[in-house]
Amino acid sequence: MVRVIGFLVGLVFAGVLLISLVVGVSNYFSNPPEELAAEALHQHPQHLRLSSDGPFGKFDKAQLQRGFQVYKEVCSACHSLSLVSFRDLHALGYEEPEIKAIADQWQVQVPSINPETGEASSRKAVPSDRFPSPYANEIAARAANNNALPPDLSLITKSREGGASYVHALLTGYRNQSPELLKEHPDAKTPPGLHYNPWFANLNIAMPPPLTAEGQVTFADGTKGTVDQMATDVAAFLVWTAEPKLESRHAAGLAVVVFLLIASILGYLAYRQIWYEAKRKVRVTGPLEPKNQAKSRSAKAKQGVAG
Repeated sequence: MVRVIGFLVGLVFAGVLLISLVVGVSNYFSNPPEELAAEALHQHPQHLRLSSDGPFGKFDKAQLQRGFQVYKEVCSACHSLSLVSFRDLHALGYEEPEIKAIADQWQVQVPSINPETGEASSRKAVPSDRFPSPYANEIAARAANNNALPPDLSLITKSREGGASYVHALLTGYRNQSPELLKEHPDAKTPPGLHYNPWFANLNIAMPPPLTAEGQVTFADGTKGTVDQMATDVAAFLVWTAEPKLESRHAAGLAVVVFLLIASILGYLAYRQIWYEAKRKVRVTGPLEPKNQAKSRSAKAKQGVAG
């Protein structure tokens, strides 16, 4: 009796689930959900071609130096670079005296402790230091940026879909919302204190446009400082901060491929030289082997069994 009642209860439960599924599917197709403004207006970045792309890519040191200059003069006021040391700039082509000067003249000093009093203090950076954060802590960073936390840029091209292409599109993608857009998507209106950027996930970003005019950064090598050029160079620089060993990794990968190719050729030649002419010798074994058949006939004869 208990089993019958349990079966009926399970049958009713399964029926209710089936009815709910049918009703839900019917409602979905009869009244499809409206597309959100962020889904309709969000743009995906076009591929940004850099010299570091591809399996044989190498960094353009002149471009990396320009990108570092953009970070230093524009981005470092809000964004940290906590995984990069000043001495790492040697890979960009800077000499030791230049690195010491950059560290000594950096606009933010390194937090420290006064050895005499034990109180919190600060000092000028040295090449072994990492780039200091422009804010003392997260609370100070949010207080200075309308409660938004500026992300650390060390791995930004690894942590964002699109990498360097996303960074370039975001920096150059600030727009004014058109009346037609607001008429079609009233919920897309940018709230006060935010800025419309269709390349940002939810369209509205707290960071104001960092690159606002041509010539905002005067490059030492004479390259024209257009907004697109500055965005491209700083994106290339952030690719380097995220993967400074890219060139050595590419070189190691190429060496491994060459080694495997040579090893495969040598293995094939060894096979042709040693084993190609060798024939497998198959020895007859089991009940059909002549010796085993003779033993079987002898045993049957002794036992009087017809063979």
